[in-house]
Amino acid sequence: MQERNALEDGLGAIGRIERELDDQIMLIELGDAEKDTRVVAEAEASLKKLQAEAARRELEALLSGEADANDAFLEVHAGAGGTESQDWAEMLMRMYTRWAEQHGYKVEYMEETGGEEAGIKSGTVQIKGRNAYGWLKGENGVHRLVRISPFDSNARRHTSFANARIYPVIDDRIVIDIKESDVRTDTMRASGAGGQHVNKTDSAIRLTHIPTNIVVQCQQDRSQHRNRAMAWDMLRAKLYEAELRKREEKAQAEQAAKTDIGWGHQIRSYVLQPYQMVKDLRTGVSTSDTGGVLDGDLDQFMQAVLAQKAFGTEPGEVEDVE
Repeated sequence: MQERNALEDGLGAIGRIERELDDQIMLIELGDAEKDTRVVAEAEASLKKLQAEAARRELEALLSGEADANDAFLEVHAGAGGTESQDWAEMLMRMYTRWAEQHGYKVEYMEETGGEEAGIKSGTVQIKGRNAYGWLKGENGVHRLVRISPFDSNARRHTSFANARIYPVIDDRIVIDIKESDVRTDTMRASGAGGQHVNKTDSAIRLTHIPTNIVVQCQQDRSQHRNRAMAWDMLRAKLYEAELRKREEKAQAEQAAKTDIGWGHQIRSYVLQPYQMVKDLRTGVSTSDTGGVLDGDLDQFMQAVLAQKAFGTEPGEVEDVE
């Protein structure tokens, strides 16, 4: 049913785009005949929006990876720098949740560790909806923020780092075998506000996969059993994403050797002072609308990364993708 709904949605979009294209062209012709510049301008603006939607649909059709259509887990971790980085990590998490909500995805909070003074040390959410992982997978990496610190009484400029990690939710089509003897289970009290039950019982679960040292934690539910089940789902997803990453690194080893961009390096810079600029260091796409980006306007960056992988475009060649 999910595949059928996706196909119906795609076919319906194609038909609608074709109809709207014909309608706007007709309006332009009528406007020219009547010398009505307002009608022509409105039709041209509609065509630009239609062009952007067609470009997005074209890239979406390329999301054919094994797990691209799946839901996604999104983790954000603050880098070194104390309160500054922790505040930036919370801003980054908000940015992604706003993007998800704007695209009709459901966001479910799994775990969050608050900072000492502000922000978060780490947080995990599950983003539910078709192609969530396909769109978000290009956001893996380190994000850098440059701004006048609100926590510095001398109003100095600070640079902060936070890391985003995205991995797919594993469904029944993908089998991940994990030996229980390879996993260490720890229970703990959930952090943050949560009522008397959360404060008094060890409901939070942490799983450590000993061979890979991969760690997951879940404190979403008051039930330890449900948290344990969700933590196992998260662990399977992380192990699957790690295997996908190994394959991609191997396949792109030659290309990666020619660039300074790699796993664990910053992928995007967000500069709020002394000027306003968000720039993706992999594709060259940039914008001065920093407020819009931090409110979730990420499509131009995500589309450029997908286009670069799909069509082999060089940095700077995809700046006009909207």
